[in-house]
Amino acid sequence: MNSGYARLLALLPVRHPMVLVDRVLDFDRGRTIETAKAVTGSEPCYQDMAENLPAERYAYPRSMILESFGQSAALLWLGSRGPDSEEDRLPMVGRLRHCAFSGSAFPGDVIRHRVWVERLVDDNAFMAGESRVGDQVLLTVGSLIAVARPAAVVTGAATSAAAPDASGEH
Repeated sequence: MNSGYARLLALLPVRHPMVLVDRVLDFDRGRTIETAKAVTGSEPCYQDMAENLPAERYAYPRSMILESFGQSAALLWLGSRGPDSEEDRLPMVGRLRHCAFSGSAFPGDVIRHRVWVERLVDDNAFMAGESRVGDQVLLTVGSLIAVARPAAVVTGAATSAAAPDASGEH
């Protein structure tokens, strides 16, 4: 059993089919992480594609590569928090800057994300990195700014508990 995947699921606030990191390859707390995402032809994004399309149509969606990169950044940040951290806070990407794609990934490829911390300030993280397939750089991220907010605020639980019902009463 790969206990690393169980730890990965314990940290990430998303579940199937949105878990887009398969393995943590290297982790230096508070500094860097390297993760792997295996692209397969059985993923939902390929589900309804027509037969006999040109090869380039099977490129893994760039939005999914960015999401996978962001989940890797979340794993770095969440894995770097100390035991006194507030567990009910969810990480969210606030802003991506200076992102550039220079390649594509296809079913059978393994995308490796390398993310590094530039600064951690209270509930804010400033990170950067790149994604590769083999030696080819697919994506560079000049800056990823993330924030952490209370889970109840993000999910609406805090407001729905305080919201009036249909009769106008709390």
